[in-house]
Amino acid sequence: MDNERSLFTMFRIKIQPLAHSAIHPMRLFEGTSFEIPPICDQCKLTEASCVCTAEMKTRIAPEKQTARLTIEKRRKGKVVTVISGLPSINNDLPQVLKQLKSACGAGGTIDSDTIEIQGEHIPRVRQELSKIGYRIK
Repeated sequence: MDNERSLFTMFRIKIQPLAHSAIHPMRLFEGTSFEIPPICDQCKLTEASCVCTAEMKTRIAPEKQTARLTIEKRRKGKVVTVISGLPSINNDLPQVLKQLKSACGAGGTIDSDTIEIQGEHIPRVRQELSKIGYRIK
């Protein structure tokens, strides 16, 4: 401990506590030349210069959306459960994907307007989506 303290005083390094807040969490490269500011999903501008209105940023309620469930066979016989029909704009697809992956215990990804879950999980996906509030075909 004394060695560490002497190194900091020898090189005159000031240690300051991290300033985190719930409103503005500190980003990894904040304050450096590598910082990339957050970008609005709608207009693709930085959040500071975003031109979107509050109406444009509102999410579509799950009750107003219909998800279509299908099974696709990929190369080497791999099976994928595909959820389509959910728009990527005004929707929280990454959060839905996270819930589905944890419910199914499988990997998955978002590919444009579709969510893909590895394996054949239609009953679990149907149950989880209906629990969230989506209509299912």
